[in-house]
Amino acid sequence: MRFAMASSINIKIGLLTTKIFLHIKIPYPIFIQRPTEIKCSRALTTGQHNEQYCIDIVRKRDYEGFLCSLLFPEAVRRSALALRAFNVELAQIKDSVSQKTIGLMRLQFWKSAVEDIYRDDHPAQPISAELWRAVRKHTLTRRWMLRIISEREKDMEDKAYRNLQELEAYGENTQSSLLYLLLETLGELWYHQAHFSIYQQRVTDNAFSLFLTQHGASQEDFIRGSRDLNVRDVVYDIASQAHVHLQNARSFSKNVPHAAMPAFLQTVVLEDYLRRVRKVDFDVFHPSLQKRYPMLPLQLYVRSWKKIY
Repeated sequence: MRFAMASSINIKIGLLTTKIFLHIKIPYPIFIQRPTEIKCSRALTTGQHNEQYCIDIVRKRDYEGFLCSLLFPEAVRRSALALRAFNVELAQIKDSVSQKTIGLMRLQFWKSAVEDIYRDDHPAQPISAELWRAVRKHTLTRRWMLRIISEREKDMEDKAYRNLQELEAYGENTQSSLLYLLLETLGELWYHQAHFSIYQQRVTDNAFSLFLTQHGASQEDFIRGSRDLNVRDVVYDIASQAHVHLQNARSFSKNVPHAAMPAFLQTVVLEDYLRRVRKVDFDVFHPSLQKRYPMLPLQLYVRSWKKIY
């Protein structure tokens, strides 16, 4: 959205910049401690470290999700960042291990960590500790966390999706499960209205396999960054389906309570990416798509301010 007056744009950019670069780093107050207060102080320091750990990993690995989280109400922002850090940690396992067995072991660690959290066993790992805090504060549903882990376990098999329904199920079990958890932090429990999948901006080669044979393309084409027409046709098919989900998500936007709006800001990120992909004729390897869109923070802020997505 553009404004007629440059001054108005500058004001809103300034406000958003303040939220992004200053608000999360507000210095904690310093007190003169009595000996009996040292133990509590150390616990507080650990909590601050865990929070910053989640902030850093989301800002580095999921920048768009980081921006969306900053626009959550202050009371739930820390929990939202913990959930996104959890999601990022799971998502990067497949690409960060050399053997499937190692990846499955790491996923098993997270499955055990979630079970420990719901047994009220305070964990030491930073993300787990922040999740423990979020679960205590918002009574988050264990099923959604375990469903994300289970879907990541299936993805470790590296099998091609046989049909579009399997690809959509992957999005439902990962991205929609995260959405449900974010809605719970906001106090919203109307899952029947929130039922839609958000396609990730960077889909793995495996996710493209469903469409490859239809257009005479191969996984090697994507590995080497081919910009041929048949490769762009594959991207077009997936982008078109993502657009359908986006339109479906927005079809009930008037019925979404204002309190739940922050959870749906991710649709703004998807809309922006689809627009930019369409602009370069569905060439996902175009240099412009490898850069962050500088107007995205402003777009997110305006949608958040107007309570729309």
